[in-house]
Amino acid sequence: MSGILIIGTGLAGYTLAREWRARDGHTPLTLVTRDDGAYYTKPMLSGALGRGQSPEDLVQRTAEAMAQELDARVLTRATVSALMPGERRVRLQDGRILEYDALVLALGAEPVQFSYEGDGADAVLTINDLADYVRFRQAIEEVDRVALIGPGLIGCEFANDLVASGRTVEVIGPDAWPLGRLVPEAAGQAVQRGLEAAGVRFHLGTVVQRIERSGSGYRLSLEDGGGVQAGAVLSAVGVRPRLDLAREAGLAVQRGICVDRRLATSVEGVYALGDCAQVEGRVLPYVAPIRHAAKALARTLAGEVTPVHYPAMPVQVKTTRHPVVVAPPDPQAEGAWEIMPVGDGVKARFLDPEGRLLGFALTGSEAVKARPELTRALPPILEG
Repeated sequence: MSGILIIGTGLAGYTLAREWRARDGHTPLTLVTRDDGAYYTKPMLSGALGRGQSPEDLVQRTAEAMAQELDARVLTRATVSALMPGERRVRLQDGRILEYDALVLALGAEPVQFSYEGDGADAVLTINDLADYVRFRQAIEEVDRVALIGPGLIGCEFANDLVASGRTVEVIGPDAWPLGRLVPEAAGQAVQRGLEAAGVRFHLGTVVQRIERSGSGYRLSLEDGGGVQAGAVLSAVGVRPRLDLAREAGLAVQRGICVDRRLATSVEGVYALGDCAQVEGRVLPYVAPIRHAAKALARTLAGEVTPVHYPAMPVQVKTTRHPVVVAPPDPQAEGAWEIMPVGDGVKARFLDPEGRLLGFALTGSEAVKARPELTRALPPILEG
């Protein structure tokens, strides 16, 4: 059976499947996933504690329900071992061969993991899917202090959620301020003050060197000579696109799987979207770009070639103790940050030499009210 084959049942894979099936109700559709294929949205993981949700509460549909909804085959616990784009076939680890007319890679990303010295290094947790999250919840069930490595977006969201659950959180990282890759210093410092007021403790400008088991918990030794005691250790230092399958099949890859505005890879009949894709040099691991990409690719697969269009897409960081909305400027953009204190936060605008708005960072409950106005003033990320 040929038709459309999607590898991956995360937000990208299932969103595309829904968009495409709305346009084509009869062509065979197959989705392949290494996990149980349950539908949930990964961004919900970093706020479930504060919402009082169990891991089970996050599942919106089972794989069986999704298969019925989409009139599709959903192959669960199935690992793809090789792409054979010249033959329009895919080989699974168990030896099965799947044929396709069009193949879509929605492979997602995997956590960056650092190596540490010490007999507790193997206990470091990462969260990249629901199964990881289940293990994390089990690990912190009797824990009142968590060491969290990484003060970026995901790290700050989990710190916010953990402290909301009544736990003490120790955040560690080499950055000079939280969200250092997304916001200017003044905005990052405002986020830090807001989270510290909620009970988060920051250890910045340093890194973890050793993790030793200590009683029922762990002792983390830091490069600056400090130390942190915790009952569990969570690493949230970032993710990287999954590229191995594409690279081994001869597809062009850089930071992600290289695709054009049609989301087509360098090999005919193969497309990519979501966290694994690099669209004209951009890797955008957020929900809004996935939805725009899925809508465009569904039209293309249904015969209406549609280049993806990215409007301005600010990101809301789920730090409820100190709200944050950020629209980072392009890293290559020329300009400077203009900073204005607002209440307990900051309104920061990134302006080019002619005074045009290219990005912004808003922190604090008062400043984030400017989101609609500033979003309207931003240029699109990719023109239509």
